[in-house]
Amino acid sequence: MKKDVDHLPAVQQGELERVQHVLMEEFAEAIANATTPSRKNGKILKVILFGSYARDDWVDEPENGYQSDFDLLVIVNHDDLTDIAHYWYVAEDRILRDGDIARPVNIIVHSLDEVNQALKRGEYFWVDIAREGIVLYELPCHALATPMPLTQVDAHLMAQTYFEEWLPSIDRALITAEGQVEKGGEDLGWRKDAAFSLHQATERAYICFLLVRTLYFPRSHNIKFLRSLAEDSEARLIEAWPRDSRIDRRRFQLLKRAYVEARYSTAYEIGVEELTGILVSVRRLRDIVEQVGRERIAALREAAGF
Repeated sequence: MKKDVDHLPAVQQGELERVQHVLMEEFAEAIANATTPSRKNGKILKVILFGSYARDDWVDEPENGYQSDFDLLVIVNHDDLTDIAHYWYVAEDRILRDGDIARPVNIIVHSLDEVNQALKRGEYFWVDIAREGIVLYELPCHALATPMPLTQVDAHLMAQTYFEEWLPSIDRALITAEGQVEKGGEDLGWRKDAAFSLHQATERAYICFLLVRTLYFPRSHNIKFLRSLAEDSEARLIEAWPRDSRIDRRRFQLLKRAYVEARYSTAYEIGVEELTGILVSVRRLRDIVEQVGRERIAALREAAGF
């Protein structure tokens, strides 16, 4: 695993240093008053940059609506410390609001045991990180396990199972949303319900793709984060939400906000026209996910010799 970011411009290196500083500072604050041994003795064992900035194929075109995210894996010494809401929410919020950090930042947190078990199973997502990731910080004597090969038969079975479970789940959320949109002409309540259902369909679509392609998805309802991870693996997914269209960017933002605001905020507003446009995009996303999912399963089937 690499241990430097010399391939990145100085500005981005500085942003990563700032992100790491915030993570360390807020984690120390979060465990300062802990009472249980697992939390009181909590440690960040590694911070690893993965994804496009680690591979050196990132995009930095904010003027065109596209800017690659920093993707970071934080490895801790106990499962209790992976609770985003309890230990990492404040850090994420500080990073989001920090004017010295220009790029979006996505954080996943797992224990060393979780990561090493996944590596021993040969799960693609983790093997890719072990191969391509860059260590920004680590404590000594906490090595990652040697990745083990996943058999082609097992890979095919897992991908097929995930696909058969999640594709119908996308369709159920879409059918629900379609009925809610039809009833929403004069009723904001139905329109807000439709927005939430469309958020669920989108979330499930990205989960379906990630599971079939990588056998992993992060514990997050943030569809921007899920989209970033998914599009990082498959550029065709971008067709569902083009970055160069202001209206598509606005609609995606409305959809992202719907997870919380459509349920709990009296200020959330969305019209039938906006919902109809979002529905078209989510259907397109669903169809692309099905296409690339079937291609992936066919390739795995062939590799397994079926």
